[in-house]
Amino acid sequence: MPAYLQLVQQVRQAIRLGILQPGDQLPTVKEVVTSLTINPNTVLHAYRQLDFEGLIEGRRGVGTFVSADPVPPPPDELKSLRSSLERWVERARSAGLDDESIAGLVGDALRPSTVSRVA
Repeated sequence: MPAYLQLVQQVRQAIRLGILQPGDQLPTVKEVVTSLTINPNTVLHAYRQLDFEGLIEGRRGVGTFVSADPVPPPPDELKSLRSSLERWVERARSAGLDDESIAGLVGDALRPSTVSRVA
């Protein structure tokens, strides 16, 4: 998985779990580059993607912050989705799949449909 997508997913997850709150400042590109030893363009690409999704916003000369209004799904919807997912995981385990196979299947389902698949 490309490094920029890993950064995007980490920030999404941190927002979803409440680790990052609206108004929290993200590390500067330079700080991320230094701590992860990756190309600055990779970090910029990730930050642009997150900005496009409305999860973060850059403030010129100040930094990059978690948007004040990232739109989380309603709690009832999350509860329903989790319940459905737990039932699906049980079905997958009953069919003989181990956790690694289940994770692979979920990962495959999450890939954009534009990615061609090898049969």
